[in-house]
Amino acid sequence: MIMMTWPWRALPPLAAGLLLLLSSPAASIDTITVEAPLEGNRTLVSAGGTFALGFFDAAAGHTYLGIWYNNIPARTVVWVANRRSPVVGSVAAAELKIDSNGSLAIVQAQRSVVWVSPGAAGNATALLLDNGNLVLRFAGGGVAWQSFDYPTDTLLPGMKLGVDLRTGLDRYMSSWRLADDPSPGEYTFRIDTHGSPEFFLYRWSMRTYGSGPWNGYQFSGVPNLRTNTLLSYQFMSTAKEAYYQYDLDGGATVLTRFVMNSSGQIQRLMWIDTTRSWSVFSSYPMDECEAYRACGAYGVCNVETSPMCGCPVGFEPRYPQAWALRDGSGGCIRRTPLNCTGDGFAVARNMKLPESANATVDMALGLEECRLRCLSNCACRAYASANVTSPGAKGCFMWTGDLLDMRRFDNGGQDLFIRLAASDLPTNSLSDNSQTAMLVSIIVPSVVALLLLLGGLVICVIKVKDNKKAIPSVLNNGQDTPFGQRNHNAAAINNRQVTPIGRRNHIAATNDAQDNNSWHPTIEQGSHQDLDLPSFDVATILYATSNFSSDNKLGQGGFGPVYMGRLDNGQDIAVKRLSRRSTQGLREFKNEVKLIAKLQHRNLVRLLGCCIDGSERMLVYEYMHNRSLNTFLFNEEKQSMLNWAKRFNIINGIARGILYLHQDSALRIIHRDLKASNILLDRDMNPKISDFGVARIFGTDQTTAYTKKVVGTYGYMSPEYAMDGVFSMKSDVFSFGVLVLEIVSGKKNRGFYHNELDLNLLRYAWRLWKEGRSLEFLDQSIVGTSSNVTEVLRCIQIGLLCVQEQPRHRPTMSAVTLMLGSESPALHEPCEPAFSTGRSLSDDTEASRSNSARSWTATAIEGR
Repeated sequence: MIMMTWPWRALPPLAAGLLLLLSSPAASIDTITVEAPLEGNRTLVSAGGTFALGFFDAAAGHTYLGIWYNNIPARTVVWVANRRSPVVGSVAAAELKIDSNGSLAIVQAQRSVVWVSPGAAGNATALLLDNGNLVLRFAGGGVAWQSFDYPTDTLLPGMKLGVDLRTGLDRYMSSWRLADDPSPGEYTFRIDTHGSPEFFLYRWSMRTYGSGPWNGYQFSGVPNLRTNTLLSYQFMSTAKEAYYQYDLDGGATVLTRFVMNSSGQIQRLMWIDTTRSWSVFSSYPMDECEAYRACGAYGVCNVETSPMCGCPVGFEPRYPQAWALRDGSGGCIRRTPLNCTGDGFAVARNMKLPESANATVDMALGLEECRLRCLSNCACRAYASANVTSPGAKGCFMWTGDLLDMRRFDNGGQDLFIRLAASDLPTNSLSDNSQTAMLVSIIVPSVVALLLLLGGLVICVIKVKDNKKAIPSVLNNGQDTPFGQRNHNAAAINNRQVTPIGRRNHIAATNDAQDNNSWHPTIEQGSHQDLDLPSFDVATILYATSNFSSDNKLGQGGFGPVYMGRLDNGQDIAVKRLSRRSTQGLREFKNEVKLIAKLQHRNLVRLLGCCIDGSERMLVYEYMHNRSLNTFLFNEEKQSMLNWAKRFNIINGIARGILYLHQDSALRIIHRDLKASNILLDRDMNPKISDFGVARIFGTDQTTAYTKKVVGTYGYMSPEYAMDGVFSMKSDVFSFGVLVLEIVSGKKNRGFYHNELDLNLLRYAWRLWKEGRSLEFLDQSIVGTSSNVTEVLRCIQIGLLCVQEQPRHRPTMSAVTLMLGSESPALHEPCEPAFSTGRSLSDDTEASRSNSARSWTATAIEGR
């Protein structure tokens, strides 16, 4: 460090060294004082020589103040002060000093201040400790500020990661933007103190990973994080603070760090002297099951099984069709509802415990006491030990809401006891006296069911044979004429020889009265209009898609894969091919053909034709060169390509398309699955609504309908449809409102959660609007591209009007298009959105839950 204020650097090296030796004994190479600041071309070194503090150059010619390991060849920075306000220019232009208030300050050329530490200590000194902590001290020795309270991407031994509940200080990690850019990146790792405290990884504001709650020994979702001969781990949760930290054991001198890289990977690294490199000691997230809520409510993820999502005993998939397509995000539901009398518990082994926001902790209860307490509370859904450090140790977790973010390990994890109705309890959960009766009740129905199954299989085989004969003529009024000259197509497929566009014929709609038994029930009787729709033979499709080459595959949906193709005339097409494993089938196929063939609008995707040959069913659409809206909207690298003018045009186009479906087409149609992935974009980024497989036709005097089979996508479904199966045109209006708010914000409704305010996307938009801060809701990547503030505010308010909970409060699409097109429309004030309940601690139940959690204290744990 600089020992004197005069220009001693001009002296010869030997003289400069003598001056250092003869200077004041209070001065040190690890200390900054008012008289001795740290100039940009010098460094401070801790007393033991482990760490150094200084300025360093980074990307774009910016300079930062950082702390790094002093004796490692490649500079490894563990802390950065001025991440959000770099020094512009070279290292020589920067200086770290103690200002007149006693705070640490970074100044640059012309003495302008770019960063100041929060603490102030009057006549203070700053000291770099050998654990990597930069401490600002009062003259009497007290700590006014320390770098350990403000982690960047690295957690060192002795650092705390968590919250001081008295002061509100939140110590969390945030990634670098890039490997050579220390400005804050898109990932953060921080604690959530609701219920039992737990750590979560966020990408921006969306959770991507949860650690599971602490069980006295480790975080239940990180079985490899355990005390060993080198490291000891500690988690503390009291009324004053909640934090995690680790330390070196037994005087170990190894170098280790806990770091989050710019890709959101959290790693434990050890320095290996022999190889002179950092070795990855542990890393997470590690696999698909680490994804936050990968298998939905009550779903259990296991990477060793296929599919990876499964249901616990007594549960079944909420959406079997999606489950069959490897989408387990809908979770599981109980086979038998709980009735609070006669309930019991089934044990799930080797589990990551569920997300702990709705859990309470009582460290005074043993496991049996925990079971009895949970059983006596009708709201209790599961319990587990909160202290597994030794057999019989006291500590009780109890969950009173849905069980979320669970997984099963091959090794590790712990027992979770899930509440079930008596009829769903496994045999080993019953008393000995009831086991015989249960066996009889299981075996007899099983034998009967087996006989019925065998009879059903015989009937199914007969039906399948009949259907194979009927498929080619299902859209041809019963005529048994094969499409595209079937024998020729078979030869073409086998020999990989294809021909140019084959003979086309026209499809006529079958009589609706004949379709009631085989068609989707949404097609009404009495609709006898013919469909003027071309058909393609298989050889043509094979030629266009290069035999369904994987290079031409655009994506995969519930119907099956979609391929890009090109016809002989140069026209680009998209071919949707029904997968043999698809849970959708002939009904959805024919439903989409009948509906979209009758629809002609510039904001609806155009169906060019279809192909039916044997078991093959394909739909041929115009190709949309910019794919779907979600490929731009939720992609951090492509978001900025959608400036405000394009987004406003997309919103208007979607509105016009829905209005046509609801009001202007020959059929009144409810889409039922409006979402960003079903909005396709043409070359000019104009939107077109696609995927009518689950759409419904309404009569001219019909306004609402009911279904027992709820289809669609959570996050876009209206509450009355998702909960009760009631849908109407206002259901599509709700989905449109969600789309508008997603387009404005660039954030996806499903998965967004504002951690600090306990708000989901819809309620967050509503709160900003109520506070007059709606412009903060606009996607930050396009803030500078919108000169029309009025349009932005109007779209946000329209979106909020559309997502109101009561359907009668939502506007019609004709009113929406009028509001979008008017320069100064008189808009109503929206009510609070549906699905807006956050996890507030305002009610007594939550308050008591929080107090219970915070009364728990855990200290460093010895290994078992």
